[in-house]
Formats: sequence, structure tokens, C-alpha cells
Amino acid sequence: MNATAPRTPRAPKEPKEDRHFVTALARGLEVLACFRSGDKLLGNQQIAERCRLPKSTVSRLTSTLTKLGYLIQLEDSGKYRLGTAALSLGSAMLARLDVRQIARPLMQELADRTGCMVSLGTRDRLSMIYVENCRNPSALTISLDVGSRIPVALSAIGRAWLAVVPERERQDFMQRVAEIDEVAWPDIRQGIERALEDYRTLGVTCSFGDWQKDVNGIARAFQPGGGLPPMAINCGGPAFSVSREHLLDTVRPQLLEMVARLEDALGR
Repeated sequence: MNATAPRTPRAPKEPKEDRHFVTALARGLEVLACFRSGDKLLGNQQIAERCRLPKSTVSRLTSTLTKLGYLIQLEDSGKYRLGTAALSLGSAMLARLDVRQIARPLMQELADRTGCMVSLGTRDRLSMIYVENCRNPSALTISLDVGSRIPVALSAIGRAWLAVVPERERQDFMQRVAEIDEVAWPDIRQGIERALEDYRTLGVTCSFGDWQKDVNGIARAFQPGGGLPPMAINCGGPAFSVSREHLLDTVRPQLLEMVARLEDALGR
């Protein structure tokens, strides 16, 4: 599995009797979702590979999305970038995400005390998307920001989400990961199972070099309410400055306390 930029899997096939599922709309949304925070431009071939769709289909979708303002096509390269219509969707969502506003001061306080980058994330397909990030200005942190995606299966924040979702949802997710990379799956499964045990015994999930070999992190999930799915908060950073011992001995109790305060503020 590509740990830094997981491919966007094709949406599960809907039952034929589901007359309410609009395939064309689903594919258009897949095209928009395949753009990562680090992507400036993508061509039809790259989009087709990420969405696992025929290039001819992608060409029609990108043409339509460009006319609607969700994509912008550059004349010199013919490649696409997200348009202002797509930006307005994400901005509207973030502006109305109350948990983000409530969590931020608590996250910044934790980042200042521990020297970690503290991130709030929610799941999208096989990735966790950061919706808030807080850093200690004097500490070295990894270069991730709001909108960044990291793999659920390999990261502490993703494993925390896995630890709190219903068993059936967790098994469905794990089956999808196994189908994408059968070779890497045994090691990925072992990491997930170890993380689930950590969550039971330590109250957090861990990722020490599993996502990237020089990055450590721990995470705790919570229920934000308001009809939103589970979210998680991660504390981490470069392994040379944020050691396993620092995370487990010093940061972990503070993270647990911070999430408990957040849940109190949210009325959970």
C-alpha cells in the first residue's frame, strides 16, 4: 500500500434494485475526491488511475466538472486543479463544524505543553482527513495541514477510528484494505490488531514508524455528536524529537484528559 498517497478505491457496487443510486454522480464525486492536499495539478490519466475508471469516462467527467466550476483546466498543460465551486463546499463544511471550533483551543494547549503536532481528523474512504492542526511554534513537526490525508490502516489517528466503530464496519473496512494489497495485508492486519489491543489497555492507538518510518504518533477517538461519525485526535511528530517513551509516558495521559474535556464541552 502506498502510505503517503493511498489510491481512491472505486465506490462499492450498489445493488441493481437500488434505483436511487446515481452512478454518474458517484463517479463525479470520486473525481473530486481523488485530489490530495499536496496535488497542484492532475491529468485525466492520473485521475483515471486513482479512481479506477476508464480514461474516456474521466474525460467526460472532468469536462462536465470544469463547466460547472468544480475543476479548472490549465491551457498549457491540459491538466486540472480544483475550482472555486469545490472550495466553497469544503469551506462551508469546515465553517459549520462546531467540534473544530471547540477543540482548537484545547488542542493548541496540548501542542504547547508537549511539543507535538496535535491533529483532529475524520475518515473518508481509506484515509483520515485532517480538519484541524495545532503546533508548538518552537517545536519541529511534520509538514501536514488541514486537508491532508493519511492512511487509516497505518496511522494512529486512523486506528483510533477503527477502535470505536462497530465490529461490522471495521471488518468491512479491513476487507477492502486486504483486497487492495494482498501482499502487504498480513503486516497491516497485525498492526491494526496490535492497535486495537493498545486501545483497550492504554486508551490510545499507536503508530511508531508504521505509517512513515521516521514518524511516531498516538491517538484517541471520540463521538462528536450532531449526527457526525466518530472522529479522532492525534499527537505526534518526527521520531527524533517525539519518542515513543515521550508519547506514552508524558503525552498519553494529557491526551486522554484533553479528549475527556472535549467530550464534556460537547455534552457527550
